[in-house]
Amino acid sequence: MSNVYDFSAKTIDGREVSMRDFEGKVLLIVNTASKCGFTPQYAGLEALHKKYGPKGFAVLGFPCNQFGAQEPGDASEIANFCKLTYDVDFPLFAKIDVNGDGAHPLFQMLKKQAPGLLGTESIKWNFTKFLVDKHGQVQERIASATKPEALGGQIESLLAKA
Repeated sequence: MSNVYDFSAKTIDGREVSMRDFEGKVLLIVNTASKCGFTPQYAGLEALHKKYGPKGFAVLGFPCNQFGAQEPGDASEIANFCKLTYDVDFPLFAKIDVNGDGAHPLFQMLKKQAPGLLGTESIKWNFTKFLVDKHGQVQERIASATKPEALGGQIESLLAKA
């Protein structure tokens, strides 16, 4: 079975990064958007990143414009918005598709390993979250409406496991 470490992605500034760089960390992988009703979740994601980062946790943000065209900007606009509005310090990646034929391979794998309601694979909206253990295995898909602040217990549980 593949895991997240089998993939790579371009960062928001265009560098190709292997997901293996995050090996041994608990990850929260999120498709993000700057003009969505859920955009204020950036603050909660950053708070989780700051609180649990030193313990071996990282949030990985993947901007996506597939839902209501709510991520229209280019890479520098997205990066500036995230930094200036929410002081985002967690890794942001280049804008991608998460659904359809052009879906990023990482998200294809995440959706297969953690299907949504009634076994559907498609991501329904911005800020869908995937919680990944230290071994790169997807543990759970978390709905857009679930606030990052609600995930502390799950993150702590995964951090405590060998």
